[in-house]
Amino acid sequence: MKTYKVNKIKNDCLIITGGEMHPVWEMANINQDFNYPWEENESSSMVFRALYDEKNFYFRFDVEEENVLTFVDQNHKMEVVDSDRVEIFFRRDKELTPYYCLEMDAHARVLDYVANYYRKFDFEWRWPADKLQVKASKNSKGYVFEGAIDISSLKDLGLLNNDTLEAGLYRGHCMALPADEKEADLRWISWVKPDAEDPDFHIPSSFGKLILR
Repeated sequence: MKTYKVNKIKNDCLIITGGEMHPVWEMANINQDFNYPWEENESSSMVFRALYDEKNFYFRFDVEEENVLTFVDQNHKMEVVDSDRVEIFFRRDKELTPYYCLEMDAHARVLDYVANYYRKFDFEWRWPADKLQVKASKNSKGYVFEGAIDISSLKDLGLLNNDTLEAGLYRGHCMALPADEKEADLRWISWVKPDAEDPDFHIPSSFGKLILR
Protein backbone atom coordinates (compact mmCIF):
# COMPACT_ATOMS: atom_id res chain seq x y z
CA MET A 1 0.00 0.00 0.00
CA LYS A 2 1.13 3.55 -0.68
CA THR A 3 1.89 5.57 2.43
CA TYR A 4 1.92 9.26 3.33
CA LYS A 5 3.44 10.53 6.58
CA VAL A 6 1.31 13.06 8.47
CA ASN A 7 3.51 15.35 10.57
CA LYS A 8 2.49 16.60 14.01
CA ILE A 9 2.10 20.27 14.90
CA LYS A 10 1.38 22.21 18.08
CA ASN A 11 -2.23 22.41 19.24
CA ASP A 12 -4.68 25.08 18.10
CA CYS A 13 -2.74 26.51 15.19
CA LEU A 14 -6.01 27.49 13.47
CA ILE A 15 -4.54 26.74 10.07
CA ILE A 16 -7.82 26.25 8.21
CA THR A 17 -8.36 29.37 6.10
CA GLY A 18 -9.73 27.92 2.88
CA GLY A 19 -7.58 30.28 0.89
CA GLU A 20 -4.11 31.71 1.38
CA MET A 21 -1.86 29.02 2.80
CA HIS A 22 -1.07 29.33 6.50
CA PRO A 23 2.72 29.11 7.10
CA VAL A 24 2.25 26.01 9.25
CA TRP A 25 1.44 24.05 6.09
CA GLU A 26 5.14 24.26 5.23
CA MET A 27 5.60 21.52 7.82
CA ALA A 28 3.46 19.12 5.80
CA ASN A 29 4.79 16.58 3.33
CA ILE A 30 3.67 17.30 -0.22
CA ASN A 31 1.80 14.59 -2.07
CA GLN A 32 1.56 15.24 -5.82
CA ASP A 33 1.33 11.58 -6.75
CA PHE A 34 -2.04 11.76 -8.49
CA ASN A 35 -2.99 10.56 -11.93
CA TYR A 36 -5.86 9.44 -14.13
CA PRO A 37 -5.70 5.65 -13.57
CA TRP A 38 -7.95 4.83 -16.51
CA GLU A 39 -6.22 7.12 -18.98
CA GLU A 40 -2.78 6.71 -20.48
CA ASN A 41 0.22 8.64 -19.14
CA GLU A 42 -1.64 11.55 -17.63
CA SER A 43 -0.77 13.16 -14.31
CA SER A 44 -2.95 15.56 -12.36
CA SER A 45 -2.13 19.06 -11.14
CA MET A 46 -3.34 18.42 -7.61
CA VAL A 47 -1.51 18.60 -4.29
CA PHE A 48 -2.56 17.02 -0.99
CA ARG A 49 -1.18 17.96 2.41
CA ALA A 50 -2.06 16.75 5.90
CA LEU A 51 -1.02 17.57 9.46
CA TYR A 52 -2.33 16.72 12.91
CA ASP A 53 -2.24 17.81 16.52
CA GLU A 54 -3.70 16.33 19.69
CA LYS A 55 -7.22 17.37 18.68
CA ASN A 56 -7.52 17.45 14.89
CA PHE A 57 -6.47 15.83 11.63
CA TYR A 58 -6.00 18.60 9.07
CA PHE A 59 -6.03 18.24 5.30
CA ARG A 60 -5.66 20.52 2.32
CA PHE A 61 -6.19 19.99 -1.40
CA ASP A 62 -4.84 22.48 -3.96
CA VAL A 63 -6.37 21.86 -7.37
CA GLU A 64 -5.14 23.53 -10.53
CA GLU A 65 -8.01 23.98 -12.95
CA GLU A 66 -8.68 26.78 -15.44
CA ASN A 67 -12.45 26.27 -15.37
CA VAL A 68 -13.80 25.01 -12.05
CA LEU A 69 -17.30 23.64 -12.67
CA THR A 70 -19.71 23.50 -9.74
CA PHE A 71 -23.35 22.49 -10.10
CA VAL A 72 -25.74 24.56 -7.97
CA ASP A 73 -29.52 24.24 -8.11
CA GLN A 74 -31.07 23.70 -4.66
CA ASN A 75 -27.64 23.81 -2.99
CA HIS A 76 -28.22 20.30 -1.67
CA LYS A 77 -25.24 18.17 -0.72
CA MET A 78 -26.09 15.65 -3.47
CA GLU A 79 -25.21 18.32 -6.05
CA VAL A 80 -21.56 17.69 -5.21
CA VAL A 81 -21.92 14.54 -7.36
CA ASP A 82 -22.26 16.74 -10.45
CA SER A 83 -19.40 19.09 -9.54
CA ASP A 84 -15.63 19.19 -9.65
CA ARG A 85 -14.64 17.77 -6.29
CA VAL A 86 -11.95 16.27 -4.10
CA GLU A 87 -12.62 13.17 -2.02
CA ILE A 88 -11.36 11.29 1.01
CA PHE A 89 -12.61 7.81 1.89
CA PHE A 90 -11.74 6.20 5.22
CA ARG A 91 -12.13 2.49 5.92
CA ARG A 92 -12.15 0.31 9.03
CA ASP A 93 -10.97 -2.83 7.30
CA LYS A 94 -10.17 -4.36 3.94
CA GLU A 95 -13.72 -5.68 3.65
CA LEU A 96 -15.04 -2.08 3.58
CA THR A 97 -17.58 -2.88 6.29
CA PRO A 98 -18.15 -0.02 6.59
CA TYR A 99 -16.23 2.85 5.03
CA TYR A 100 -16.87 6.58 5.31
CA CYS A 101 -16.78 9.07 2.47
CA LEU A 102 -16.28 12.81 2.15
CA GLU A 103 -16.76 14.36 -1.30
CA MET A 104 -16.10 18.10 -1.27
CA ASP A 105 -16.46 20.89 -3.83
CA ALA A 106 -15.16 24.41 -4.37
CA HIS A 107 -18.24 25.90 -2.64
CA ALA A 108 -17.25 24.12 0.60
CA ARG A 109 -20.17 21.71 0.28
CA VAL A 110 -19.59 18.23 1.67
CA LEU A 111 -21.31 15.06 0.53
CA ASP A 112 -20.74 12.86 3.57
CA TYR A 113 -22.04 9.31 3.68
CA VAL A 114 -21.35 5.84 5.00
CA ALA A 115 -21.16 2.82 2.73
CA ASN A 116 -20.68 -0.93 2.78
CA TYR A 117 -19.15 -3.07 0.08
CA TYR A 118 -20.30 -3.16 -2.63
CA ARG A 119 -21.74 0.34 -3.24
CA LYS A 120 -24.37 0.18 -0.52
CA PHE A 121 -24.62 3.89 0.20
CA ASP A 122 -26.42 5.67 3.04
CA PHE A 123 -26.60 9.32 2.03
CA GLU A 124 -28.70 10.21 5.09
CA TRP A 125 -25.67 9.63 7.31
CA ARG A 126 -23.77 12.67 8.56
CA TRP A 127 -20.28 13.06 9.95
CA PRO A 128 -20.61 13.39 13.75
CA ALA A 129 -21.88 16.84 14.71
CA ASP A 130 -19.27 19.56 15.18
CA LYS A 131 -16.45 17.13 14.40
CA LEU A 132 -15.74 18.38 10.86
CA GLN A 133 -14.79 21.92 9.84
CA VAL A 134 -14.24 22.90 6.21
CA LYS A 135 -13.41 25.96 4.14
CA ALA A 136 -12.89 26.39 0.41
CA SER A 137 -12.25 29.08 -2.16
CA LYS A 138 -11.54 29.55 -5.82
CA ASN A 139 -8.45 31.39 -6.99
CA SER A 140 -6.65 32.29 -10.21
CA LYS A 141 -5.18 28.78 -10.48
CA GLY A 142 -8.19 26.68 -9.47
CA TYR A 143 -9.45 26.03 -5.96
CA VAL A 144 -8.42 25.14 -2.42
CA PHE A 145 -10.26 22.90 -0.01
CA GLU A 146 -9.22 22.60 3.64
CA GLY A 147 -10.68 20.61 6.48
CA ALA A 148 -10.18 19.73 10.13
CA ILE A 149 -11.53 16.44 11.46
CA ASP A 150 -11.74 15.94 15.21
CA ILE A 151 -9.53 12.96 16.01
CA SER A 152 -12.06 11.77 18.58
CA SER A 153 -14.54 11.14 15.75
CA LEU A 154 -11.97 9.14 13.79
CA LYS A 155 -11.39 6.98 16.86
CA ASP A 156 -15.09 6.61 17.63
CA LEU A 157 -15.73 5.42 14.06
CA GLY A 158 -12.91 2.90 14.36
CA LEU A 159 -10.82 4.55 11.66
CA LEU A 160 -7.64 5.56 13.52
CA ASN A 161 -5.70 2.48 14.54
CA ASN A 162 -2.03 2.30 15.55
CA ASP A 163 -1.64 5.95 14.46
CA THR A 164 -2.75 5.00 10.95
CA LEU A 165 -5.69 5.97 8.77
CA GLU A 166 -6.42 3.76 5.78
CA ALA A 167 -7.69 6.25 3.24
CA GLY A 168 -8.32 6.87 -0.41
CA LEU A 169 -7.61 10.27 -1.98
CA TYR A 170 -9.38 11.18 -5.18
CA ARG A 171 -10.76 13.89 -7.44
CA GLY A 172 -13.71 13.98 -9.75
CA HIS A 173 -12.51 16.27 -12.56
CA CYS A 174 -15.69 17.81 -13.99
CA MET A 175 -15.49 18.48 -17.73
CA ALA A 176 -19.12 19.49 -18.25
CA LEU A 177 -22.06 20.20 -15.96
CA PRO A 178 -25.30 18.21 -16.30
CA ALA A 179 -27.57 19.47 -19.06
CA ASP A 180 -30.53 18.21 -21.07
CA GLU A 181 -31.09 15.35 -18.62
CA LYS A 182 -27.49 14.20 -19.07
CA GLU A 183 -25.23 13.61 -16.10
CA ALA A 184 -22.07 15.61 -15.52
CA ASP A 185 -19.04 14.55 -17.57
CA LEU A 186 -16.30 13.48 -15.17
CA ARG A 187 -12.76 12.18 -15.38
CA TRP A 188 -11.35 10.32 -12.40
CA ILE A 189 -8.12 11.00 -10.51
CA SER A 190 -6.61 8.90 -7.72
CA TRP A 191 -3.57 8.62 -5.46
CA VAL A 192 -3.62 4.82 -5.60
CA LYS A 193 -4.34 3.08 -8.88
CA PRO A 194 -7.30 0.80 -8.18
CA ASP A 195 -7.33 -2.75 -9.51
CA ALA A 196 -10.29 -2.21 -11.80
CA GLU A 197 -10.73 -2.02 -15.57
CA ASP A 198 -13.41 0.66 -15.31
CA PRO A 199 -13.42 3.72 -13.04
CA ASP A 200 -14.24 2.64 -9.49
CA PHE A 201 -12.96 3.96 -6.15
CA HIS A 202 -15.35 1.90 -4.04
CA ILE A 203 -13.09 -1.13 -3.87
CA PRO A 204 -10.35 -2.20 -1.42
CA SER A 205 -7.46 -1.64 -3.83
CA SER A 206 -8.05 2.14 -4.03
CA PHE A 207 -6.81 2.80 -0.47
CA GLY A 208 -3.43 3.74 0.98
CA LYS A 209 -2.19 4.62 4.47
CA LEU A 210 -1.90 8.01 6.19
CA ILE A 211 0.54 7.54 9.07
CA LEU A 212 0.31 10.00 11.98
CA ARG A 213 3.77 9.96 13.54
